[in-house]
Amino acid sequence: MLEHVPEWLGEMLKNVRAGHSKLVAVEVAPDGLPMIELSSPAFAPGARLPERFTADGAGVSPPLVWGDVPEGTRSLALIVEDPDAPALNPLVHAIVWGLPAGERRLAEGAITRDGEGGADGRDVGRNSYFSEGWLPPDPPTGHGEHDYVFQLFALSETPRLEANPGRSSIVGAIEGRVLATGLLVGTYSRGHPVPVGSGGFAGAAPA
Repeated sequence: MLEHVPEWLGEMLKNVRAGHSKLVAVEVAPDGLPMIELSSPAFAPGARLPERFTADGAGVSPPLVWGDVPEGTRSLALIVEDPDAPALNPLVHAIVWGLPAGERRLAEGAITRDGEGGADGRDVGRNSYFSEGWLPPDPPTGHGEHDYVFQLFALSETPRLEANPGRSSIVGAIEGRVLATGLLVGTYSRGHPVPVGSGGFAGAAPA
């Protein structure tokens, strides 16, 4: 994985990034849509992800909570991408679709391999390493800070998809069905000083 990229190469590729303009939210969410309040009890918006959720720690997915969704929402989908990856397209770290419209949280570690999906219709899709579940952040050493963008979509219909879909399948299925979107950014880097107090919310209770 990218933690094995030597630091000199990470420094050389510092300006090679997929770009925020290629995020799924940019592709499928028209301007002017309502926003869903999306947050995590484990880190503040725009703050550094605690090591626990990365390849340098336990590598579990962080807890997420969100507010009300628009009337007419049939289901929710979550996509997490790294637009700062040194690649042509953002690196997909997680896909979860078919979340019930009444759901308001994902517990820590909830994004894991689930085979054919859950009894309530939710299903964990494939990340950029072609496996189900959470792909822990592992930016190249020396490449600089990476944004990890959590994108939540309220959908007017529950798309019909094969089990464990990838990015292209989910994008095609939700396009034209997005009623509202929520965005949350966490950051992570290697080979740079860690800001004091960047380990998450003090005293945050696990979700």
